[in-house]
Amino acid sequence: MEPSDPTGRPHIPVLIGPLVDAVGPVSGHWLDGTFGAGGYTRALLAAGADCVIGVDRDPLALEMAAAWAPEYGDRLRLVAGTFSQLDSYSDDLLDGIVLDLGVSSMQLDQAARGFSFAKDGPLDMRMAQDGESAADLVNSAPEARLADILYHYGEERASRRIARAIVAAREAQPITTTLKLASIVAGCLPRPKPGQSHPATRSFQAIRIAVNTEFNELIEGLMAAERALKPGGMLAVVTFHSLEDRIVKRFFQNRAGKDAQTNRYAPERDEATPRFTLVTKGAVAPDADEIAANPRARSSKLRVGKRTEAPAAAVDPAALGVPMLPASSGTKRSSKARPPKGHR
Repeated sequence: MEPSDPTGRPHIPVLIGPLVDAVGPVSGHWLDGTFGAGGYTRALLAAGADCVIGVDRDPLALEMAAAWAPEYGDRLRLVAGTFSQLDSYSDDLLDGIVLDLGVSSMQLDQAARGFSFAKDGPLDMRMAQDGESAADLVNSAPEARLADILYHYGEERASRRIARAIVAAREAQPITTTLKLASIVAGCLPRPKPGQSHPATRSFQAIRIAVNTEFNELIEGLMAAERALKPGGMLAVVTFHSLEDRIVKRFFQNRAGKDAQTNRYAPERDEATPRFTLVTKGAVAPDADEIAANPRARSSKLRVGKRTEAPAAAVDPAALGVPMLPASSGTKRSSKARPPKGHR
């Protein structure tokens, strides 16, 4: 039985061909840290993995797998969990880890999950289906915090204008649906030209990231992967937007001892001990055929590293360019200055 999303369409794992080629030959024990509809897991098992641990923070993903997972017997083990804990799900070091970042097609296609404005639905966006929802955040956060979230997590230059509009709208009536929020955001921005994304795209991305603490989970997950992999083990990461990809790119550069010396006046750094070697020298993008078959693959990028024998160590998030909200937003201050004048 081919895994599919709740709409009944087959799930198409992004960049799976290049991923299997880059990490191959596949064997031993693997972990799929974003199990979703199981596309990467099934591909790894078909390629020769002895077993795969499928991890997802979304309980619906594990419920859906109950229909087909038993056919793999003890080659597949499902775990409800998060990136930050992925080094605790196996007693033995792993031969490989795959992370497919961001929101899944399965989540986007369900209006009731509130991730997308393609259809109206409750303003939720919680991957784990617990904790603070997008509606909670939008209706209670101070204007300054909303503006900082939109700017730092969504790179939305009109963040202050949008935050003001959200606060004004919620004073009249709580914002509880995806289309209502999308309409408020769209009213603050010019009408998009043909081929441009919906005006609310960046704002929805930013709010989703904040609700699910995605950047913190990503950094903790990358460090957990470093701890969980055996020497020679592979880490493959698929990203879907520039902020994610920048963090992953800098993580691999940092852990491969290839950090750039960006300040010529700073003391020279000792060559860092490489904890990964770079398998993909740059980001691997989908080809035209894959984009035609799966338009959501258009913005995806794949990066792969191979674990060395050096012991795992912590990494400074600031060195990876992780967006952090200013202290005025009630969080740890970013190493960056306050947003520039373009932060409207």
